[in-house]
Amino acid sequence: MRIASSRTISVKVVIVLVFTFAFASFWLVGRHRPAQASAQGPSASHTNAPGEANCTSCHVGSKVNSGGGDVQIGGIPHDYVPGRQYNVTVTTNHSNATIYGFQMTSIDWLGRGVGTFTPAAGQSPVQTQVVEGIVLGNIRRYVEHTVDGTVPTMFNTKTWNFTWTAPATRVGKISFFAAGNGANSDGGPGGDYIYTNSTASLAGSAISNFSSDFQSDLAIYRPSQGAWYSYNLEDGTFKIVNWGLATDKIVPGDYDGDGVTDHAVFRPATGVWYLFQSTAGIAGATWGLSSDVPVAADYDGDGKTDIAVFRPSNGTWYVLRSTGGFSIVNWGLAEDRPVPGDYDGDGKSDIAIFRPSTSTWYVLQSSGGFTVNGFGTTGDKPVQGDYDGDGRTDRAIYRPSSGQWWLSRSTLGVTAIGFGVASDTPAPADFDSDGRTDIAVFRPSTGQWLISRSSDSSILAAFWGQNGDRPVPNAYIPE
Repeated sequence: MRIASSRTISVKVVIVLVFTFAFASFWLVGRHRPAQASAQGPSASHTNAPGEANCTSCHVGSKVNSGGGDVQIGGIPHDYVPGRQYNVTVTTNHSNATIYGFQMTSIDWLGRGVGTFTPAAGQSPVQTQVVEGIVLGNIRRYVEHTVDGTVPTMFNTKTWNFTWTAPATRVGKISFFAAGNGANSDGGPGGDYIYTNSTASLAGSAISNFSSDFQSDLAIYRPSQGAWYSYNLEDGTFKIVNWGLATDKIVPGDYDGDGVTDHAVFRPATGVWYLFQSTAGIAGATWGLSSDVPVAADYDGDGKTDIAVFRPSNGTWYVLRSTGGFSIVNWGLAEDRPVPGDYDGDGKSDIAIFRPSTSTWYVLQSSGGFTVNGFGTTGDKPVQGDYDGDGRTDRAIYRPSSGQWWLSRSTLGVTAIGFGVASDTPAPADFDSDGRTDIAVFRPSTGQWLISRSSDSSILAAFWGQNGDRPVPNAYIPE
């Protein structure tokens, strides 16, 4: 018994030495002042997130992600629900390491810490702990190993479990960054290997998603039949739903907030909205005039599509909020085309218009203020979407005359891509479930879809529909 006890003590001493020297940081990123090194775990700001280090400044001798192992993040939802708790894991893999460590944080697109971490209940000894740091003026929260959480229970790997609670309200895309360490426990910083990884959780489900699988489906509405035809690219199944009349305008959206697109139409003759919700069943509302343009979107950030119209005759938006009440906002002229989207990345759709005469975008941000940007030329069609996957809607146009797409990406800048011909109908959506809008067109003459997948730059060609059909993704671009 004494021998076993002595071995345990010696291991802990080594751990204390390793993490005193190995995870100490001379400067706390963002604050530019000496950080307090801790024998119990790394100091904050070492996850490789924007503005942070990744531990290689202390663990010398090897480049990041060069040791043949990795760090993996598990349990992060594709789309988060505000206030919901998620069981998350971080695993560091490295052959022949003696002890392991990690640190993870979650931030919004502005670099602010969002959500909260909680160590797993009932662990003895406790394996994880939560610390805070300031990076680029923003408070960030971190979950990391404790000294007792460094010893593996299996060879070549170590996994930590904890809870992440999503923020109480939608804040747009949330990014998770993690760094892992496979250490040799020799009491010095050399010979250790650092790995980094990242993932993200989105604020809303993919458009034209009738299958709850986080990716857009090939879908068309056939006015002659009042029928919706959707095809799941993941498993090859399809659905046919009769909902609407030939004179209706389709207004797809997630009206019940279950992550599945609902079949819905706006009937101009009566100003009535008819919703066939995937979970909540049939519903309806009278909202609008025959000359109004439907602009359904999630304006209050509750994860449910709100009924809304733009009235060109007076340039006014009328929004019936799913959380209760309504709003009336004057924003636009008779010639303008409504282009709602989450341009400021706060999880709420912004009221926005594109003015064809000047090719100017006017965005009234839900977070406050407005923006005015020129982008496009005469004859262009607005095709706004999140083409760079940062959680913010990007200004974009499709130029039928040349078959070109021009994207003003909020993170990656401006780019032009040739894709389509003059007679094609633009139908951008997230067909590969990577959180980025894919460039896509529907060719009415042949019923063919052409999709440029952002995940691997491959081109998907598929036949689904016929002349006279309207591609459902195009309905998210009000005419």
